[in-house]
Amino acid sequence: MKAQIEIACMLLAVSLGAQAGVTVKDAWVRGTVPAQKTTGAFATLTSSEDAKLVAVKSPAAKTVEVHESMMHEGMMHMQAVDSVALPAGKPVELRPGGYHVMLIGLTQPLETGGKVPLEFVIEDAKGKRSTVAAQAEVRPISSR
Repeated sequence: MKAQIEIACMLLAVSLGAQAGVTVKDAWVRGTVPAQKTTGAFATLTSSEDAKLVAVKSPAAKTVEVHESMMHEGMMHMQAVDSVALPAGKPVELRPGGYHVMLIGLTQPLETGGKVPLEFVIEDAKGKRSTVAAQAEVRPISSR
């Protein structure tokens, strides 16, 4: 009986260690005006092991892309990226002016105080994908 308990504990430890635990904190989306069809979403992601953010999904937009903003020759540029590294134990902030999520082709205007469902697609070091769901608060257009 003791041997069975020890084996069960070892199997549990192995199965728990095989998954990258990712937490999403402070998820928010910039509100929109009625005719606006694009906005940004932001959050802080922390992974328990090395992983990467490879996509984000949301029913609030027809297309959702992960982007990076950067200064180039004195002008701010934005481009889509394939992934964002999530080093083990280090918070990665998706924020205005850096890595962020673009919601393109919004299905409706986003009013302050509302919620937008986001699903972050994470890939661990072994290539296994999982998702982490979050409800992002819609903040005023002027939010930074």
